[in-house]
This record gives sequence, C-alpha cells and structure tokens, in this order.
Amino acid sequence: MAVDRTPVLKRCRSLGMEPMYLGIDKKSNRQLVRANRKMSEYGLQLREKQKAKFIYGVLEKPFRNLYATAERMKGLTGPNLMILLECRLDNVIFRLGFARTRREARQIVDHKHVLVNGKSVNIPSYRIKAGDKIEIREKSKSLQRYKDILEVTGGRLVPAWLESDQENLTGTVKELPLREQIDVPVNETLIVELYSK
Repeated sequence: MAVDRTPVLKRCRSLGMEPMYLGIDKKSNRQLVRANRKMSEYGLQLREKQKAKFIYGVLEKPFRNLYATAERMKGLTGPNLMILLECRLDNVIFRLGFARTRREARQIVDHKHVLVNGKSVNIPSYRIKAGDKIEIREKSKSLQRYKDILEVTGGRLVPAWLESDQENLTGTVKELPLREQIDVPVNETLIVELYSK
C-alpha cells in the first residue's frame, strides 16, 4: 500500500495552508521563502489539487477515480468531488472526533476498530450514506487510546450533518454534507479546470 510520508508541517508551508485543517495544533516557526515569480494558471490549479489530496490523504489514482465519479453525478463536478471526499469513512471518523487527525482515523479504520451499521469495515475509502450508524467496536472502547483522543477532540465542533455521542463512541450520519458545510480551504473549480484540459 502506498503511503505519503512527507513531513506535514513542511508540506503545509509549501501549499500555503494552516496545519489545523489536518487536526494538528503545531505551528511551524519557519517562513517559506519564495522567489517573487508569478505562479502560472496551471501552477495554481495543480496546487489546489495537491492541497485536496494532502488534506484528505488520497493518492493520485483514487483521487482521479473520485473525480470521474463526481463527473457522472448530477450537479456540479467540483462540489460533488468535495462531498465524495468528505463522505470517506476515515474523514467521518475524524469529523466525529474519534481521531485527532485524518491519518490516525485511517489507521483506526485499518485496524478494524470501526463498525458501520453493526458490520466491521476496514476500508478507509468506504463511502458512507445518510442514515449510517458508525461506532467504535465494544472491544476497543475501553482502550486508553480513545480516552486520550477524546481529551484532545472534546472541544472540537462536529459538523451539522453528523451526530456524535462521544461517551459511547458512536455517531450517526444525519444527511450527506452540502458544499457550504465543508470548511476545507480548497477551490474545487481550479481542480475541475485542471482535469478538464
């Protein structure tokens, strides 16, 4: 399995985004020194795509497949792509506050700690639907790891499209998110322009 091992703060600096979007509280003290060159249109589009891939932890091929699915769906491709990214199981675990970062959420799913509608799911890219019930399995609930996670994520806001019960480590997907409810600093129209060349 391919894994992106780039240093997180370094990558955030190069993409010009805050690490808090990844669930990381640290800040880099270094300043990015850029040459005073104007970035081309292609460069801007590529940076937006890299930003989306980095935030959600998706590699190129799955990202391209998601884009193709978003194109086939009704409505605008850009918002559809962002909704598909937001509906990944690892992202939903992160949004519910059961993981500090999306990478940690991915690991929790990989290690079979998550049940979706009572069935064990270990695929981070599993697409959730409205009405799905997501919970951490009984055996894992007593682990010290989740107590530590809840200490950190206790004050985090859960999006309106999700309902979280942090004491029992369960959550429900009330509805699929709208683009306005996704607080990720990505301009998806540039991604659509890049892929439609």
